[in-house]
Amino acid sequence: MRYAFFVGCTALARLWGYETSTRKTAEKLGVELVDMPGSSCCGTTYLETLDEVTALAMAARNICIAEKMGLDIVTICNGCTEALTKANRTLKENPELRKEINEVLAEVGREFKGTVEVKHFVRMLKEDIGLDKIKATVDHPLEGLKVGAHYGCHMLKPSDVMLFDDPEAPTTLDELIDATGAESIAYPNRLECCTGPIMGVREDVTWSVGLEKVETVKKYADIMVTACPFCYLTYERCQLVSDHSPGVPVVHYPQLLGLALGLDYEELGLPSNKIDASCVLDYLEG
Repeated sequence: MRYAFFVGCTALARLWGYETSTRKTAEKLGVELVDMPGSSCCGTTYLETLDEVTALAMAARNICIAEKMGLDIVTICNGCTEALTKANRTLKENPELRKEINEVLAEVGREFKGTVEVKHFVRMLKEDIGLDKIKATVDHPLEGLKVGAHYGCHMLKPSDVMLFDDPEAPTTLDELIDATGAESIAYPNRLECCTGPIMGVREDVTWSVGLEKVETVKKYADIMVTACPFCYLTYERCQLVSDHSPGVPVVHYPQLLGLALGLDYEELGLPSNKIDASCVLDYLEG
């Protein structure tokens, strides 16, 4: 099983642990993630409100790289997932707009054909690998570990574009957490936005909202697990800037899965997490 791996800007620049743990766990599950030569920013989820053509062209250019590789795309950023998925669907369904975008792409020797699909790593695990195979591959179950899952908005919404899970009552990330032997715990307001998108404009709001959620998680679980670099940074940073940090470890899902699959704490990049997550080692069995 092979995919074109779209890492995205944030993970490459700031969260090497997320990238490396994704690669390591994929390999352990028999999945080959192939780098996309020449890939760039996805176009972001916000650029379309300023310039739709530019946003679509940026996303489509990346999709064209995967088309040339003959591989579907796997992403690890919720924002990248939405931007690429939305562009892919829009251009497949709108011939006139596709023609306009291809005129732009022709300037860099590309042409959007609509031959590949885009999936978040979490969705790929659920739909293409399957929970049964993941459970069968786990040899160090994290029994007793309670986890507060954070999905993030763009993994699920807009639901008519993403066509993945129930945006009001999702289960995929919970099921994947449970597959590691840990227990995904329900907690109040778990689907609230991290407010990461306004981090550069209203940092006080981002840190306040983030801290409130982390403090809620602490009442119910041992750690928080995310599947989006921006969400991760919000919940980690809000604790680091607080005078009274709740000290809740924030862990990328592939790091949690990797531990259950028998990979080392260090090779999964867990030491690079700013809030010590070594408590998870106390729950490893086998």
